[in-house]
Amino acid sequence: MFETRKTRRGFAAMAADKQREIAGKGGRAAHAKGTARQWSVEEARSAGRKGGLASRGGRGKVLPVG
Repeated sequence: MFETRKTRRGFAAMAADKQREIAGKGGRAAHAKGTARQWSVEEARSAGRKGGLASRGGRGKVLPVG
């Protein structure tokens, strides 16, 4: 009935370096305009910690080593 599309289209179909180039233009434009997000050291640390927890299942579990 419904066919799922397996091929990438648009931005996802571009080479990674081309995607970075386009995304970088948006970032530079936002900074020039003054609307880009400015992170404090503590905010960046907290965001990194949250990302690390999420990659382990989101509950802060410590995985056994070895």
